[in-house]
Amino acid sequence: MLSSHPPIQSSGIHRRPRAIRTWTPAIAAPLSLLICLLVGGSASQRAAAAERLPNVVVIFIDDMGYEDIGPFGAEGIETPNLDEMAQQGRRFTDFVVSSAVCSASRAALMTGCYNRRLGISGAFGPASKVGLNPDEMTIAELCKQKDYATAIYGKWHLGHLKPFLPLQHGFDEYFGLPYSNDMWPYHPNVLHLPMEQRVKRWPHLPLIEGNETINPQVSGEDQEQLTTQYTERAVSFIERNKDKPFFLYVPHSMVHVPLYVSEKFKGKSKRGLFGDVVMEVDWSVGQINAALKKNGIEDDTLVIFTSDNGPWLSYGDHAGVTSLREGKGTMFEGGYRVPTVMKWPGKIPAGTTCDQLASTIDILPTVANLIGAELPKHKIDGKDIGPLMFDKEGEAESPHEAFYCYYSGGELHAVRNDRWKLHFPHRYRTLAGKPGGTDGLPTNYQHTTIGLELFDLDNDVNETTNVIDQHPEVVAMLQKHAEAARNDLGDKLTKRPATGARPPGRVDK
Repeated sequence: MLSSHPPIQSSGIHRRPRAIRTWTPAIAAPLSLLICLLVGGSASQRAAAAERLPNVVVIFIDDMGYEDIGPFGAEGIETPNLDEMAQQGRRFTDFVVSSAVCSASRAALMTGCYNRRLGISGAFGPASKVGLNPDEMTIAELCKQKDYATAIYGKWHLGHLKPFLPLQHGFDEYFGLPYSNDMWPYHPNVLHLPMEQRVKRWPHLPLIEGNETINPQVSGEDQEQLTTQYTERAVSFIERNKDKPFFLYVPHSMVHVPLYVSEKFKGKSKRGLFGDVVMEVDWSVGQINAALKKNGIEDDTLVIFTSDNGPWLSYGDHAGVTSLREGKGTMFEGGYRVPTVMKWPGKIPAGTTCDQLASTIDILPTVANLIGAELPKHKIDGKDIGPLMFDKEGEAESPHEAFYCYYSGGELHAVRNDRWKLHFPHRYRTLAGKPGGTDGLPTNYQHTTIGLELFDLDNDVNETTNVIDQHPEVVAMLQKHAEAARNDLGDKLTKRPATGARPPGRVDK
């Protein structure tokens, strides 16, 4: 049986009237501390409770469509662990990423900044000499201020050269792929070539542990085990660090193509191989949550499940689904709005939904407030979304007066707030109603353009009806925000320099 949560309907998301409530760190205090304060207890017990800082787990899926899991209306795929997580926590139905592509999205998550501020766009490949600048502060480094144990098991994609790998960015442990699992000599666009020519375009895919390559030529059989291996290491990390606070980051290589799944989930779903892969990811979520419960730290742990961008629609039956407009590679809602569930027993109200605008860039400043860490000295763009996580349903507002939708190497494609979204004239890719590919082979996109168009996301989440003529005051307001963005982060569409951007890391070898 799928989730009891209804799917998001194409008619749009209804937002309730809002009232701002003040949120204080006391609301986010560990449950053990609240119990001690309520029932008394020894001074040592109270001191121990007060010293316990919350664990943070971020499970980050690759290319997941908005309706690919039960809590968001998936069909033909059973996700009982995510269903349970949503019942115990809160769905975020307007949760977005900085840019709908791998490296840009991950850089924003890790640093709390728009990817444009970091000088990072697109997806790094095996030949890239660029990565996340060592001067940027990651969530792991933030947590290190409070002596957290930190680990990442999965896809990094913020630079594969040693200066850019996770151990140089605050993580104690790393096991996974340095970039996307299709960046190898078995990519569909090189299969017609002899192997010696393939590896000139896409070298063999490495598996890394720490700073060392432990498997220089990952095979399809190896990829079948990745979800299991990431999960087993995550569970081991939880068990080894149950007595101290930790930050655990699990950026799965799936559901990015090429799809691979272990024997235990082959043929289990009604959605073919893609559905099988989603079910294994759901199993991973269940294993991680079970480990927290087994080790008695479930009530001390914030768990966040989200994705780096929407589905890669050209891959058809090997891609996710969304009723929203377009998908990965665009800044329409289907590209950058992602299914998100957060759970923290006793803190996040169970079985609730937040329809306010929030983003992956908000996770770092929110964690900073929860654990009492200092934010970086340089500018970040994320906001503390504690009020959205902890307040009663419908009583807190989005902290974003405006959100900037950058894509394609620094083009400002749109700007929005909690209700309105203004697209600027730009070119984008689309299937234009054609079906995607089959059996792991993509269909070619075509390109088209959009003009200056305004959409009312409260009533038209699919961005179908341009209402720009009816709301000139909204257009003027969003244009003003856009100018602020261009003055700070630039805009290639209007040839504006990014005066407020910082350079990425670079190795000149």
